[in-house]
Amino acid sequence: MMQPIKEVLLFLLLAIFSKATGTKGYLYSRCSMPGDGASYCLSWRLAVEANNVRAWRTVPTQCLRYVESYMIGGQYDRDVELVVEQILSYVNEVALSGDGMDAWILDVDDTCISNVYYYKGKRYGCDPYDPAGFRAWALKGGCPAIPGVLVLFNKLIDSGLKVILVTGRDEETFGQVTRDNLHNQGFVGYERLIMRTAADKGKNAVTYKSQIRKQLMEEGYKIWGNIGDQWSDLQGECTGNRTFKLPNPMYFVP
Repeated sequence: MMQPIKEVLLFLLLAIFSKATGTKGYLYSRCSMPGDGASYCLSWRLAVEANNVRAWRTVPTQCLRYVESYMIGGQYDRDVELVVEQILSYVNEVALSGDGMDAWILDVDDTCISNVYYYKGKRYGCDPYDPAGFRAWALKGGCPAIPGVLVLFNKLIDSGLKVILVTGRDEETFGQVTRDNLHNQGFVGYERLIMRTAADKGKNAVTYKSQIRKQLMEEGYKIWGNIGDQWSDLQGECTGNRTFKLPNPMYFVP
């Protein structure tokens, strides 16, 4: 008889302690975290940016509002600015050779210019990738500059680095409209813009960009830095002296 009474008293004491210390529902919250809205979505985004979640096709539908708030509510811009600060700190330490072959590589889409307005119509990545829809959007040439990256771009050029833009867009379809879009948004003075040709058809991003970087190094360029919003921008061969990943929780490019 005494044992059940002790168990009841112990339970009551634990309940009172939990309420007093603010730990009420701890075990429940651990078990229910996957459905806990912003908490789950924050964890999901961190896993995506750390490349622990791979080959994902769409943003989880329960994370639509979270990703929307992240992208347009100011946190994305602050995250980009912090990365830019780290890049500039590194650039200040680089001792350039002065031979005109000191290079820096930037991706284009969602690195230099933003597709966030397009992805707004795709529920910020909750809808599957739509090649025809993105093609129509990109051909408008209306992608805005990412402000922090534009500032960085100009400082890289002012420092004496040769900025080379490498994009997965194909030259035949998007060549002129991409050049015009970049120019209109203030990206002026880069060394060259490299785009996919017919020979690159079917190559995944890692293979394609690795081959481009290898070719640049064979030409004599020293790649001091490499920036992209996708891990596939930064993986493979000849990645450069340092790589920097910009956030992008809206889509994954293998």
